[in-house]
Amino acid sequence: MSVLVVAAAVIVKVVVEEVVVVIIIIIIIIIIIIVIVVVVVVVVVVAVAMVVVIVVVREVLVLILTVVVVTLR
Repeated sequence: MSVLVVAAAVIVKVVVEEVVVVIIIIIIIIIIIIVIVVVVVVVVVVAVAMVVVIVVVREVLVLILTVVVVTLR
């Protein structure tokens, strides 16, 4: 009887260890996915901000040049 109890305890221990390892792997994968998503979002936001800044600077330069040309006439 004690052999069966020991065998059952060993099986339960192995199963629990496997489950813990799987859970840890899943958590690590989720963290990696979250980090990738955050990096992509930051890159997209920076790119959009750069485009907006470039457009605004261009418009301001055109406005300044227009004022200068009108003033020089």
